[in-house]
Amino acid sequence: MEVLSGPRVENRPSRPTLGIRKRTPFRGMLAERDRLLAVLIDWMQDNGVEPDGSFYLRLHTVDMNGEMNLEVGAFAAGTGDELVVAGEMSGGQYVVLRYCNHSIRAHRLLFEWAESQQIGFDTDDSDAGVNWAGRFEIYITDPRSEPRKTRWQTELAFLSK
Repeated sequence: MEVLSGPRVENRPSRPTLGIRKRTPFRGMLAERDRLLAVLIDWMQDNGVEPDGSFYLRLHTVDMNGEMNLEVGAFAAGTGDELVVAGEMSGGQYVVLRYCNHSIRAHRLLFEWAESQQIGFDTDDSDAGVNWAGRFEIYITDPRSEPRKTRWQTELAFLSK
């Protein structure tokens, strides 16, 4: 894993999003992300919507032994439909880490750093798992121009309390 910047705390404004939500087991989650990303890119092209920023994976609910409630989206304003839903990334203080390759190591580093700084995340527990107010994996590298995920610059941005 190559750390490109961070970890750090950064204040971010709210941003409009368009995304596709899905429940899927943790095992196979990234394959589902890739499938949904292709569907979203096609939908945006068919509907004349250009992203106003990056594509992302958002984890709404995390249950490593059950289902993950995820969203594959893009920072973009617009109206959705029954497939693509308009939403937003809440404004606030985010713990941010930009890296290249090895997502699990990057997540571990971000969690360890936040704990060492006594920073908590905006989460709550439910029967479905841990609900996150803002847990984003933002693809700084445009997946439309670079198919090799090991070369993507990715930014983790987790909303803190």
